[in-house]
Amino acid sequence: MKQHILYPALLALILTGPTWASEEHGHDHDHGHEEKPAHNESHEDGHDEHGDEHAEDDHGDEHHGHEGEHGGHEEEGGVELSPEQMAAAGIVVTALRPQTLHETVRAPGEVMFNAYRASKITPRISAQIVARHAKLSDRVHRGQPLVTLSSVQMAEAQGDLLVSNREWQRVRKLGRKVVSDKRYVEAQVARQLAEARVLAYGMSKPQVAALLKANDPAQAIGRFDLYANQAGTVTSDDFILGEIVEPGRVLFDISDETSLWVEARLTPVEAHRIHEGAAATVRVDQVALRGKVVQIHHAIDEQTRTQSVRIGISNPDDRLHPGMFVDVTIEAEERGQALALPLDAVVRSADGDWQVFIEEAPGRFEPREVKVLRSIGDQVVIDGLAPGTRVVSQGTFFVQSELAKGGFEIHNH
Repeated sequence: MKQHILYPALLALILTGPTWASEEHGHDHDHGHEEKPAHNESHEDGHDEHGDEHAEDDHGDEHHGHEGEHGGHEEEGGVELSPEQMAAAGIVVTALRPQTLHETVRAPGEVMFNAYRASKITPRISAQIVARHAKLSDRVHRGQPLVTLSSVQMAEAQGDLLVSNREWQRVRKLGRKVVSDKRYVEAQVARQLAEARVLAYGMSKPQVAALLKANDPAQAIGRFDLYANQAGTVTSDDFILGEIVEPGRVLFDISDETSLWVEARLTPVEAHRIHEGAAATVRVDQVALRGKVVQIHHAIDEQTRTQSVRIGISNPDDRLHPGMFVDVTIEAEERGQALALPLDAVVRSADGDWQVFIEEAPGRFEPREVKVLRSIGDQVVIDGLAPGTRVVSQGTFFVQSELAKGGFEIHNH
């Protein structure tokens, strides 16, 4: 009976044994798989550590490269110009100083001759033009002969001078002891009146002296020259040879164009804010010339209802000519002191910020970022530079173009 019970139990145990072993073996196998990720995780940690070292090296290299790039930018950020380049480009370097700023008035203007430095050459009697000694655009000096005229009136006056001079010379030789006082005085006065007449007709004192000393004065009778009474440029010569001209006919206009006027027309309210001696800037073809107010008209133009303000300006390079239209800026009320530069001295950098060019060394210029606070007329108030800094105040665009050119070449290289 016990055997019958034992055998089936033993048989069941044998049949279930492999299944249990297989499950135990499977459990061990699963455990081995769990250890592998732990090994991989450890490997990944080591890899990350190694990667971090590379990352740090890369970051260091990047930082090092950045510093090198920054150092190169400072090296490339400047431009060197020769004295010849600076002179040709009109580069002016100014030490930055606080300056008094003014409100400004802008208006169109017209260039005119300076009437105080101009003259007209006209005959005083009817005469015929015999010879021309100057022409349009010639530069003449004071006392230079311009034209030779011939006149019947002058011939008569010169004849009277020759006769009266001869009589006066004879009477003076005889002296007061021989001739009467009346005859002495009459001869003297007649000579003086004859000379005064030819001078009034247009002869000069040197011409009169030459006529009286001539061995054969008949050849010069009736002829005389008109001379330039100032240095300047011939701006008109509207006549032809052989023409008969009447007294007052303008033969030459002469003007000293190194000094000109600019007439600016303002509203009466604007003109009231201006005073004589106020500084003014005249702009033409991107060139700015400095001048000052010399006169303010008191009458209002009936048609335009404007008031004229006259500006005196030097024109040594002959840039301006009468009749040209220009833009005028005139200083008005005072606005206090500040560090300021001309508008053209401040330019935009590649990243859009405002910058100027400072002089690090003679001929060596580097960009420096500044903050623009406000603009007043032709001046811009800046911040970011210390007083005394030497800044390019004229020719900034040339320096900027040279810097851009250098940077482009280096980049391409």
